[in-house]
Amino acid sequence: MNKELYEKGQKVRREVLGDKYVDAAAKTTTDFNRPFQELIAEYVWGTLWSRPGLDRRTRALLNLGVLTAMGRTEEVKIYLVAAQNVGVSREDVQEVLMQTAIYCGIPAALDSFRIAQNFFNEQDAKKT
Repeated sequence: MNKELYEKGQKVRREVLGDKYVDAAAKTTTDFNRPFQELIAEYVWGTLWSRPGLDRRTRALLNLGVLTAMGRTEEVKIYLVAAQNVGVSREDVQEVLMQTAIYCGIPAALDSFRIAQNFFNEQDAKKT
Protein backbone atom coordinates (compact mmCIF):
# COMPACT_ATOMS: atom_id res chain seq x y z
CA MET A 1 0.00 0.00 0.00
CA ASN A 2 1.18 3.49 -0.86
CA LYS A 3 0.72 5.35 2.44
CA GLU A 4 0.80 8.78 0.78
CA LEU A 5 -1.95 7.88 -1.71
CA TYR A 6 -3.94 6.20 1.07
CA GLU A 7 -3.84 9.34 3.25
CA LYS A 8 -4.67 11.58 0.29
CA GLY A 9 -7.52 9.22 -0.59
CA GLN A 10 -8.97 9.25 2.90
CA LYS A 11 -8.95 13.06 2.84
CA VAL A 12 -10.74 13.19 -0.53
CA ARG A 13 -13.15 10.44 0.54
CA ARG A 14 -14.14 12.46 3.61
CA GLU A 15 -14.57 15.63 1.55
CA VAL A 16 -16.82 13.90 -0.98
CA LEU A 17 -18.73 11.31 1.06
CA GLY A 18 -18.64 13.04 4.45
CA ASP A 19 -17.26 12.06 7.83
CA LYS A 20 -20.37 10.11 8.81
CA TYR A 21 -20.02 7.68 5.88
CA VAL A 22 -16.26 7.25 6.22
CA ASP A 23 -16.47 6.77 9.99
CA ALA A 24 -19.17 4.12 9.53
CA ALA A 25 -16.99 2.31 6.97
CA ALA A 26 -14.08 2.42 9.40
CA LYS A 27 -16.22 0.89 12.16
CA THR A 28 -17.09 -2.08 9.95
CA THR A 29 -13.52 -2.66 8.80
CA THR A 30 -12.19 -6.08 9.80
CA ASP A 31 -8.98 -7.96 9.17
CA PHE A 32 -10.77 -9.66 6.29
CA ASN A 33 -11.99 -6.52 4.46
CA ARG A 34 -9.17 -4.15 5.49
CA PRO A 35 -7.18 -4.74 2.26
CA PHE A 36 -10.30 -3.87 0.24
CA GLN A 37 -10.90 -0.68 2.25
CA GLU A 38 -7.26 0.29 1.73
CA LEU A 39 -7.59 -0.39 -2.01
CA ILE A 40 -10.65 1.87 -2.18
CA ALA A 41 -8.91 4.69 -0.31
CA GLU A 42 -5.70 4.43 -2.31
CA TYR A 43 -6.96 3.87 -5.84
CA VAL A 44 -10.53 5.14 -5.99
CA TRP A 45 -10.02 8.25 -3.87
CA GLY A 46 -6.26 8.85 -3.81
CA THR A 47 -5.74 8.19 -7.51
CA LEU A 48 -8.94 8.39 -9.57
CA TRP A 49 -10.92 11.08 -7.71
CA SER A 50 -7.72 13.10 -7.36
CA ARG A 51 -6.99 13.26 -11.08
CA PRO A 52 -7.14 16.74 -12.61
CA GLY A 53 -9.15 15.81 -15.73
CA LEU A 54 -12.65 16.11 -14.23
CA ASP A 55 -13.96 18.05 -11.28
CA ARG A 56 -15.71 16.29 -8.39
CA ARG A 57 -19.13 17.49 -9.46
CA THR A 58 -18.71 15.87 -12.87
CA ARG A 59 -17.38 12.67 -11.32
CA ALA A 60 -20.39 12.47 -9.00
CA LEU A 61 -22.79 12.96 -11.93
CA LEU A 62 -21.02 10.26 -13.90
CA ASN A 63 -21.21 7.89 -10.96
CA LEU A 64 -24.95 8.47 -10.60
CA GLY A 65 -25.47 7.63 -14.27
CA VAL A 66 -23.18 4.60 -14.29
CA LEU A 67 -24.55 3.21 -11.03
CA THR A 68 -28.09 3.65 -12.33
CA ALA A 69 -27.15 1.79 -15.50
CA MET A 70 -25.71 -1.02 -13.41
CA GLY A 71 -28.74 -1.18 -11.10
CA ARG A 72 -26.58 -0.47 -8.02
CA THR A 73 -29.21 1.40 -6.03
CA GLU A 74 -27.37 1.15 -2.70
CA GLU A 75 -24.44 2.95 -4.27
CA VAL A 76 -26.80 5.49 -5.86
CA LYS A 77 -27.88 6.39 -2.30
CA ILE A 78 -24.26 7.00 -1.32
CA TYR A 79 -23.57 9.19 -4.33
CA LEU A 80 -26.68 11.29 -3.75
CA VAL A 81 -25.03 12.39 -0.51
CA ALA A 82 -21.71 12.88 -2.29
CA ALA A 83 -23.45 14.86 -5.02
CA GLN A 84 -24.74 17.37 -2.50
CA ASN A 85 -21.26 17.71 -1.02
CA VAL A 86 -19.75 18.65 -4.40
CA GLY A 87 -22.37 21.08 -5.68
CA VAL A 88 -24.77 18.88 -7.64
CA SER A 89 -28.34 20.22 -7.62
CA ARG A 90 -31.59 18.29 -7.66
CA GLU A 91 -32.10 19.46 -11.21
CA ASP A 92 -28.70 17.99 -12.14
CA VAL A 93 -29.71 14.65 -10.63
CA GLN A 94 -33.03 14.79 -12.47
CA GLU A 95 -31.27 15.41 -15.80
CA VAL A 96 -28.81 12.56 -15.26
CA LEU A 97 -31.66 10.19 -14.46
CA MET A 98 -33.65 11.36 -17.48
CA GLN A 99 -30.60 10.64 -19.63
CA THR A 100 -30.26 7.16 -18.14
CA ALA A 101 -33.92 6.46 -18.86
CA ILE A 102 -33.24 6.68 -22.58
CA TYR A 103 -29.76 5.19 -22.73
CA CYS A 104 -30.01 2.57 -19.96
CA GLY A 105 -33.71 1.82 -19.75
CA ILE A 106 -36.81 3.02 -17.98
CA PRO A 107 -36.66 0.40 -15.16
CA ALA A 108 -33.11 1.37 -14.20
CA ALA A 109 -33.97 5.07 -14.15
CA LEU A 110 -37.22 4.41 -12.30
CA ASP A 111 -35.35 2.70 -9.46
CA SER A 112 -32.94 5.62 -9.16
CA PHE A 113 -35.76 8.18 -9.38
CA ARG A 114 -37.44 6.42 -6.45
CA ILE A 115 -34.21 6.38 -4.45
CA ALA A 116 -33.57 10.06 -5.23
CA GLN A 117 -37.13 11.10 -4.38
CA ASN A 118 -36.90 9.34 -1.00
CA PHE A 119 -33.52 10.95 -0.38
CA PHE A 120 -34.81 14.43 -1.21
CA ASN A 121 -37.95 13.86 0.91
CA GLU A 122 -35.72 12.99 3.87
CA GLN A 123 -33.59 16.07 3.24
CA ASP A 124 -36.69 18.28 3.10
CA ALA A 125 -38.08 16.77 6.31
CA LYS A 126 -34.84 17.61 8.13
CA LYS A 127 -35.24 21.27 7.11
CA THR A 128 -38.65 21.62 8.75
